[in-house]
Amino acid sequence: MTKKKLHPSIEQFKGFVKNNPKIIQEVRSGKHTLQELFEDWYLLGEDDSRWDTFRNENHKETLSEEKKSDWMTNIMDSLKKMDPNQMEGYIQNVSKALSTVQGVISQFQGGGQINQPKSIDQKPKNPFVFNKD
Repeated sequence: MTKKKLHPSIEQFKGFVKNNPKIIQEVRSGKHTLQELFEDWYLLGEDDSRWDTFRNENHKETLSEEKKSDWMTNIMDSLKKMDPNQMEGYIQNVSKALSTVQGVISQFQGGGQINQPKSIDQKPKNPFVFNKD
């Protein structure tokens, strides 16, 4: 079988439909026909505002991918510029601040006593005290 070569404008429209899958959904739902959409595409072009409803989902995906890649490049660039000694100092400061906050919280909860780990010899008190007769 020989394949008929399609008109270049039809092939361009096929590419446009592949890039915007919402068009196919509209046709399948019966809201439009491919002929109507092709005529609109041929007369108005790809950049017309008529196609914005079909592009929104596609553009959102590409924008979110761009934002993700921008975010990752920003983080990688900042990691390259960091001084390890300076980062160690920041981590120590944060650690000290957290231990101070834990101390304050424990003072309010435990009456000023810091919970020390129990020694091996120390047994927990029995909550059920029964005397034998």
